[in-house]
Amino acid sequence: MKKLSVILLAICLIFNVYGQEKATFTSSKDEKIIKMDSKKISEQIEKMASMVKGNPLVQEWKTPYQTPPFNQIENKHYAPAFKYAILLAQQDVARIIENKEEPTFENTIAALDRSGQMLNRISGIFFNLLYCNTSPELQKLSQEIQPLLTKYENSITLNDQLFKKVNMVYEKRSNLKPEELMLTEKTYRNFINNGAKLSPEDKKIYQQLTLTLTKLTLTFSENVLAATNDFSKNITDKALLAGIPQSELDIAAAKAESKGMSGWLFDLSMPSYLAIMKYADDRELRHEFFIRSSSKCYQDKFDNTKIVEEIVATRHKIANLLGFSDYASYVLTERMAKDKEHVYKLLKTLADPSRKAAEQEIKSLQEFAHNSGLNDELQRWDISYYSEKQKAKMFKFDESELKNYFKLENVINGVFGLATELYGLQFKENKKIQVYQKDVKAYDVLRNKKVIAILYLDFFPRDNKKGGAWMTSFRDQYKTEKGENVIPLVSLVMNFTPATSKNPSLLTYDELTTFMHEFGHSLHGMLSNVTYQSLSGTSVPRDFVELPSQMNENWASDLKFLQSFAKHYKTGKVIPEELVKKVKEMENFQAGYLSCRQISYALLDMTWHDKEGIHKSIKEVEKEAMAISDFFPPVDESCMSTSFSHIFAGGYAAGYYSYKWSEVLDADAYSLFEETGIFNKETAKKFYDCILSRGGSRDAMKMFIDFRGREPQVDALLKRSGLK
Repeated sequence: MKKLSVILLAICLIFNVYGQEKATFTSSKDEKIIKMDSKKISEQIEKMASMVKGNPLVQEWKTPYQTPPFNQIENKHYAPAFKYAILLAQQDVARIIENKEEPTFENTIAALDRSGQMLNRISGIFFNLLYCNTSPELQKLSQEIQPLLTKYENSITLNDQLFKKVNMVYEKRSNLKPEELMLTEKTYRNFINNGAKLSPEDKKIYQQLTLTLTKLTLTFSENVLAATNDFSKNITDKALLAGIPQSELDIAAAKAESKGMSGWLFDLSMPSYLAIMKYADDRELRHEFFIRSSSKCYQDKFDNTKIVEEIVATRHKIANLLGFSDYASYVLTERMAKDKEHVYKLLKTLADPSRKAAEQEIKSLQEFAHNSGLNDELQRWDISYYSEKQKAKMFKFDESELKNYFKLENVINGVFGLATELYGLQFKENKKIQVYQKDVKAYDVLRNKKVIAILYLDFFPRDNKKGGAWMTSFRDQYKTEKGENVIPLVSLVMNFTPATSKNPSLLTYDELTTFMHEFGHSLHGMLSNVTYQSLSGTSVPRDFVELPSQMNENWASDLKFLQSFAKHYKTGKVIPEELVKKVKEMENFQAGYLSCRQISYALLDMTWHDKEGIHKSIKEVEKEAMAISDFFPPVDESCMSTSFSHIFAGGYAAGYYSYKWSEVLDADAYSLFEETGIFNKETAKKFYDCILSRGGSRDAMKMFIDFRGREPQVDALLKRSGLK
C-alpha cells in the first residue's frame, strides 16, 4: 500500500488538473468492487484481462532496469490500466484480510507495504507526466482517476477488519527490529489519521470530504497552470526592453520566433519573468508583469478565491472529524515539530533578528533607488530591479558576467563531480533508456561500480510543464521478499534558462543553487538503502525532507567546487577567485528581507490552517499573516494565496515552515563539515550512513542526533545568514 498515501499527497495533489465534470468512477458497480472478497475480485480481474491485453502499463517491461517504456505508452492505456491495477491491489489487501493466521508484522504490515506494486508503477508515470508533460487528454483523465484513487485509499484505511489486524501487530510491536517498528508505527498512524477509528456514519462523511478535497485541489492546480499560460507579451519596440541583457533578449527572440512572431516574447515562466523584473528599465513594463504574476487566479477568469476558502474549510472539517481543533494540529502530529507551539516558537525566534536586519536593508534600498533617479515611492515591482543594481554597485558585480561561467553542461559535470567527491558516485548517460520528452536525459548512477539508481534530468520550460523545480521519482528504492534490491528511478524537473541559436544554456547563480538544492533531494532518493518502500528515500517528515537538499546548497559558493567546473563558455578560462569572493560576499545580501518573506509565507500557511484562518477574507488573512514582510505599499490586485500551490495543491499544507525548520538543521549539520573540512570523506560517509541512506527508517530527530551528536541549534543559521 506504500505509495498510495505518498502518491496522493506528494504527487497527485500537486500535479493535477481537475475540472467541473463529475468523475466517472463513482457508479454502484465500482462501489461493489471495493467490497468484494479475493475470489470475486479474481473473477473481475479475469474479465478485465482482455481489456488490458497488450497494454504496456500492465506488462512486464523488458527495458534497462525496468524503466518506463515511454514510447509505447499512449493516453488510451491509462484508464483501463488503473482499473485493472486497482483490482490487483484490492486483491492483495483482501488476501491479507482473509488470512486466518494470527496477524504478524510479515503477513500484515509488510504485506501491506508490498501490495499494489502495479498501481504504484502506473501512478508514478501518470502523475509525473501530468505535472511535467501534460496535455488536455491527461488533464481530463485526471478528473476520473484521482477520485478513484482517493476511494481506493479510503477502502483500505477505513476497513475495520484490516485495521483490527494492524492494531494487533501494533500492540505487540516491542520485539520488532528498528525498521520493522518504524513501518508498523507509520502504518498504524496512517490508519488512525485517515479515519480508522471513526464511527460508520463519520466514515461516510470522511470519504465524502476527502473526495471533495481531491477535486478542489485538482481545480486549484489547473487554474494556476492556465493563468500562468494565459499571459504573454510580444514586444517589437526594442527601446521598451532597455536594460535587459542581450542573452535574455536572445531567449525572448527565440521564443517569439517559435510562435511565428517577430520581436521578443516574454511570459510568466520564471526565467522570462525575472528578466523583466530584474533588468527592464521601463517601470510600467515591470508593473504590468508584476500585476499579472501576483494576481494569478485572483478575481479573474481562473479565480481560485472560493476554491481556497473551500479547501481550507474542508480541511478544517476533516481535522475536526478526526478529533483535532484545526488542520495544523492534525498535520503536525506527523512532523518533527509535533505541534503549532514549536512552529510559532521557531518562526518568532527567526523573525526578530530577520525583521531588524530587513528594516535596515529596505531603508538602504530606498535610499539607493532615490539616488538612482526614482522620484516616487518604492513599489513592489521596483524591488528586484533596484536590488540588482544595488548589488552590482556594492559588490562591483554583474550577474551576466557570472552566467558566462555556468554553461549548463559544465554545471551538470560540477554537480555530479561533487557527488563523486563526497559519496563516490559515478554518472553515465544511458541513451538506451527511454525518456518522455526529447530534451530529457537519463543517467546510470553507480556506486562501487554497481548501478544503484537511474536519474532523469528535465531542465527547460514548456507550455505543458508547471513552473518551479522539483525532485520526484517514477519508482522508489526497496527490497523484495527475496532480499533483491530494486533501484530507484529518480527525476529532477526544472525550468532553467534555455539555449538559443547564439548561446548555450547559461544558468544564473540562483539557477545553480536551485539545481544543487534539487540534486540534494535526488541524493536522498538515489542513496536510499532500506527494505520497505513506505520508508524509502524522501518518505520522511515534511520538516526533515529539506535537510539533504538545503545541505547540498552549501557548496555552491565554494572556490574549489566552482573552479572544478565553472569555465567561461567562450574563452574556457576558469572562474577567477575574485569573482567567487564576490559571490561569497553577496550570499547575505538582503538576508533579513528574504528571511522575512519566507517566514511570512510560513505564517500565511499556518494562519490558513489554524482555526482562525477560515473566519476572515482572503485579503485580511494575508495582510495580518504577512505583516512581518510588509515594507511596501499594498497592491489591491495582488493576492498570493490564490496561486500558492505549495499549500493548496501540494504537500505543504501547514508545512511551509519546513523550509526554515530545515534551514536550522542544514546550517547546523553543515557546521560539522566546516569543522572537519567540507570535502572530508569521513564526514560525508557519516552523513550518508546517518541520513541519506536511511530514508524514513528511523526517527528524524534520532537520525540528526546520530550525525551531529546533539539536537539541532539555531545559532549556526543565524551566523551563516549574518543575522547574529
